[in-house]
Amino acid sequence: MADDKKKKYYKELEDLPGVGEVTAEKLRAAGFGEFSAIAAAMPHDLAEVAGISAESAKKAIEAAKSTIDIGFETANDVLERRKNIIRIKTGSTALDDLLGGGIETMAITEMYGKFSSGKSQLGFQLAVNVQKPVDQGGLGGGELFVDTEATVRPERIVQLAEAQDMDIHAVLTNIQVARAENSDHQIILIERADEIIEKHNIKLVIVDSLTSHFRSDYLGRSALSERQQKL
Repeated sequence: MADDKKKKYYKELEDLPGVGEVTAEKLRAAGFGEFSAIAAAMPHDLAEVAGISAESAKKAIEAAKSTIDIGFETANDVLERRKNIIRIKTGSTALDDLLGGGIETMAITEMYGKFSSGKSQLGFQLAVNVQKPVDQGGLGGGELFVDTEATVRPERIVQLAEAQDMDIHAVLTNIQVARAENSDHQIILIERADEIIEKHNIKLVIVDSLTSHFRSDYLGRSALSERQQKL
């Protein structure tokens, strides 16, 4: 009964304990616009972006948790949810077979390999393919590309689109590119991605590469623990 009352009371971020209008705006600007994001946050991270004490952050997190359903579910529920998974075709039948049909939605897929092994090229191909209809191996939506190494090459994307007789202007317009200058900037871009995702019907997010800034910003064994925590 108490939980029901809390769920009715906490309707906006401003309703959370220790969170007023100013703090709520800071949270939204940092990508914590939903109760689910706050519930999953670490107290010190929330305190830092909101400019509040760690204790206040803990109370806000606990209040946010009371408004959403987090915890256990049956395997049946998991099965039903996984029935909605779609796979984006990579353009390579062999690679699609290895991946069980393509790049899976509702998941994070990591591609790794040595320099010039084709990781960025795969990203470009997926940025094009995701825009195709579902029956053609896409998701019928746009793509968000977080570029950490200045690897985005629109001219290559044009070539890939032309090879499939796609509208080049439409393909390029449906790809949103953000250049991350360092690891902190990269984190901010990801935290704020939900705004772009909703506005531009984004169906795929690519980060190329995920770890490069973290390797350069956190050097040596002494920084390894902090680097891993940030990642």
